[in-house]
Amino acid sequence: MKLVKVAAAALNQTPLDWEGNQRRILDTIAAARRERVSILCLPELCVSGYGCEDAFLSRGVQEMALRCLHELLPATNGIIVSAGLPLLRHNALFNTACLMADGRILGFAAKRFLAGDGIHYEPRWFKAWPARQRAQIEVDGTRFPIGDYHFDCGGVKVGFEICEDAWVANRPGAALARRGVDIILNPSASHFAFGKLEVRKRFVLEGSRAFGVSYVYANLLGNESGRIIYDGGCLIASGGRMQAVGPRFSFADAQLTTAVIDVDATRIGEARTASFEPEVTTEVDDCVAAEFVYPDVEPATAPQQQAAWEASPSIKEEEFARAISVALFDYLRKSRSAGFVVSLSGGADSAAVTCLVAIAIELAASELGLSGCLERLSYIGRLRGAGSTAEIVQRLLTCVYQSTENSSDTTRGAARRVAEAIGADFLEFEVDKLVKDYVAMVSRAVGRELTWAHDDIALQNIQARVRAPGVWMVANLRNALLLSTSNRSEAAVGYATMDGDTSGGLSPIAGIDKAFLRQWLRWLETSGPHGLHPISALAAVNRQQPTAELRPLASAQTDEQDLMPYDLLDAVERAAIRDKHTPLEVFRLMRVQFAQYTPPQLGLWIERFFRLWCRNQWKRERYAPSFHVDDENLDPKTWCRFPILSGGFERELAELRAYVSAQ
Repeated sequence: MKLVKVAAAALNQTPLDWEGNQRRILDTIAAARRERVSILCLPELCVSGYGCEDAFLSRGVQEMALRCLHELLPATNGIIVSAGLPLLRHNALFNTACLMADGRILGFAAKRFLAGDGIHYEPRWFKAWPARQRAQIEVDGTRFPIGDYHFDCGGVKVGFEICEDAWVANRPGAALARRGVDIILNPSASHFAFGKLEVRKRFVLEGSRAFGVSYVYANLLGNESGRIIYDGGCLIASGGRMQAVGPRFSFADAQLTTAVIDVDATRIGEARTASFEPEVTTEVDDCVAAEFVYPDVEPATAPQQQAAWEASPSIKEEEFARAISVALFDYLRKSRSAGFVVSLSGGADSAAVTCLVAIAIELAASELGLSGCLERLSYIGRLRGAGSTAEIVQRLLTCVYQSTENSSDTTRGAARRVAEAIGADFLEFEVDKLVKDYVAMVSRAVGRELTWAHDDIALQNIQARVRAPGVWMVANLRNALLLSTSNRSEAAVGYATMDGDTSGGLSPIAGIDKAFLRQWLRWLETSGPHGLHPISALAAVNRQQPTAELRPLASAQTDEQDLMPYDLLDAVERAAIRDKHTPLEVFRLMRVQFAQYTPPQLGLWIERFFRLWCRNQWKRERYAPSFHVDDENLDPKTWCRFPILSGGFERELAELRAYVSAQ
């Protein structure tokens, strides 16, 4: 029995934060050493940060990454550590994992398969390393191996699958298994998406079983660079059994997940597998050997398990609350902002954003403690002396209700109750005079009175736009982030006023659909995140029909009357945009899913969706940055590109009309 203690680290890094990234790596190595870990896997590109974007192509960035790597070497005495960084060779940039041990570099494994879909653009900066190709690279006058290598560290063989390498059919792990590798390290930067953890668990477990190895998976944590959320969730499996599952959505700088694995057990397991076909004539130069002495360790008593909330039947609601909370908390501190401002209308979207801010503070204080939470936000002067989580929320979050003559007592009351329930600072602005002054000014200029019969859109939009300067001013006064409150369903059809309700520096819910958001608010009203509390004041929001309240109250305006039922809108969006179906194909799908509506009505709504989608791409281009939470994002900068000018599906919509008419 040969027991080795291994660890995977989740790190909350920041692109180009050399000092901070290095400090977190050093602290994690020190923590691993205290736990008598022998092999530590750190996340992908953790030295530079994963989200450096085009800065990766700067020679200065590459040189600084190497300098920081050398500064880490003394900390690796008595421990084997993998750390990721960009590395330039022969005018090509490679995504590499450097394996260090006993204060020296053993070599660099280079990523075989680059993530180039969805929100990932690795082929823009990096080149994929070819299979079975090995070379040398000179760093500060010393030559090191780079490429498709594995490493023999004191008789234990270690190989790499770097993030995307494990997501493809032709995984490098199969070749590593034939070479007799004992442990596969997977340094990853795998973004959060609903349900994605289960996929990771499958490839980690299956990799450990099929390859007859122990598998150590590390990941980034938190809001690294603005849009992408990393949930951590390190995994360690051995011989097809999960040994440890790390926490997700932590507010800590780092989380260490450890396990004791039995190298002899996986070797024997492979030996008794009839289908195993080893490479009996392996190339002599594909393994880098180094001496290393492993300390004695005791067998693990029980696997590390995931948090209780992860077994909740409301897992998507839990994940949404925790993912956005971590993202908001990190965005606040990494941008050095001093708080948040929300234009709280009393409707679902702004109520959701407001509650998410409060949940972020509560979850951070729950994990870090009050003092730890305040320490992370110590640059914010007005938090000094805060004696409770409620005080932190009150000093960080400002909500503003802005009324016109078209605002109702219902939304005013709902806004106040939600703000009071979570303890936010609540302000009220009366902006009706400003609206009337603008209308009068423009009426005089054009020489006629503006009326609802002829100028509906203009009269609606001016109310939304008049609300923007006041909340921007509050945000400036408090050095705070103004949060936009648009959701993905509105973004799909442009149901938002540019420079009005889209105003803000960050749009936390622009990646989520309205139907789920309303479901989430009902859950938050009655249940709430595990370990926290429900927010019963949301009842005043949840019993309303969503409305912009921009037309006169007598018109009883609702969003769904202006557009279509939200559940239908979201289904059409998924079919048309995510799945790329034509208008006619979408109609056929909706006939099955929404049989309660007549063909002419469905046809009208589907045509409306496609026309509004094409007409409003320019709005989506101008939205404030949003968080990525699933594969249905509409952000054209990271996920869903579409031409600003297009033919508008005219021919396809004509086919749809003809088909509907024939029904």
